[in-house]
Amino acid sequence: MKSKYYLAWATDDEIRKRGANGGFVTATLVSALETGFIDLAVVIEKKSVYEGIPILTSDPEVVKDSSGSLHGVPLNLAKYVLESAPDKRIGLPVKPCDARGIIELAKRQQINLNNVYLIGLNCGGTLHPLQMRAMAAECFGLDPDSVLREEITDGKLFLVHEAEGTEKEAGMKIDELERQGRGRRDACKACDTKIPVMADLACGNWGVPQGEQKTFVEVLTEKGAAILDNALSNGAIEIENASEQGIELRKKIEASMQKLAARWNAELDVLKDLSPSERFAFYKAELQRCIHCGACKAVCPVCACEADAKCLEQHDETDSYAISMYNLLRLLHLMDSCIHCGRCEDVCPVDIPLTLIQRRFSERMQRHLDYTPGMEVTQTPPLNETKLRWRAEGE
Repeated sequence: MKSKYYLAWATDDEIRKRGANGGFVTATLVSALETGFIDLAVVIEKKSVYEGIPILTSDPEVVKDSSGSLHGVPLNLAKYVLESAPDKRIGLPVKPCDARGIIELAKRQQINLNNVYLIGLNCGGTLHPLQMRAMAAECFGLDPDSVLREEITDGKLFLVHEAEGTEKEAGMKIDELERQGRGRRDACKACDTKIPVMADLACGNWGVPQGEQKTFVEVLTEKGAAILDNALSNGAIEIENASEQGIELRKKIEASMQKLAARWNAELDVLKDLSPSERFAFYKAELQRCIHCGACKAVCPVCACEADAKCLEQHDETDSYAISMYNLLRLLHLMDSCIHCGRCEDVCPVDIPLTLIQRRFSERMQRHLDYTPGMEVTQTPPLNETKLRWRAEGE
């Protein structure tokens, strides 16, 4: 369907006050639960500015109390949806990488996408919680445990902290932090998918007139139109058409961030000027440190294999290969489907730079195959298609 653009906000004073950008996302999910449009919502329960827990709920009050975007909690919700309630209608706010993981799992018949309503959130990036704590202390001069909330606005990271019984705010330019080796996770720095155009709705504050507490909403699918109409019919939200000026401003912000991502993608590739033998030495040195804990596989949002996965079956702890079959098979298996979210690197207990390594292999393959994973549900993963064709020819 052709996209439609609105500014929208909650009609409930309390939701509008607590929710970001006028509370549209919260009000839409609450309305969908109250009217039985969805059975369950996935939201984040905030434990601290560095920790949030995904919860599955049918209670609108839990949705109202949930957290909005937590930049210091880089979750990917695809596996959580997979493991939750496969026969239920679920609504959830998603970053672009959440949506891409869910779509790749749907292609592998792990998730019934017809039952899932993806309320996409514009995303400029997330921060690793441990690095964010260090940044609060070393760059902002704060006790990390005094930080109450954070916000990224106009290219700045703001930390709101408790001081002498009151709340104070400290801000620094993200570009300045990142020049010091701080700031967003490497996967987010190089990510060029800023608006979740693969979701049912794409929401954010880009394109909203300055000073107005409203959400810019792009309706991308019939499902997106249906969940928005539900909230509108229920009196939970109000909308108005977005202006052409707002639509153009949103495009400009996205283009600017994509330009920055392209620069980071080039700068972070520290192997590009090395010889093949030097690159191999790097891969060997890094992957030899793997302890085969399986954490990278457990959190990977596009990995659909279970206990019979080839990377597990063909890996033998007694083998003396410099790079284990586990790592070689994972590199191969994810070449067409890796969405470069960086979750594997986040959880690696020995700090292997998996984001860089996987990106170097999969980006070239995806360009060669003319395939971008997680963007279009009707596109079959190319390597999966090869497997299906091979099977058919064999029969």
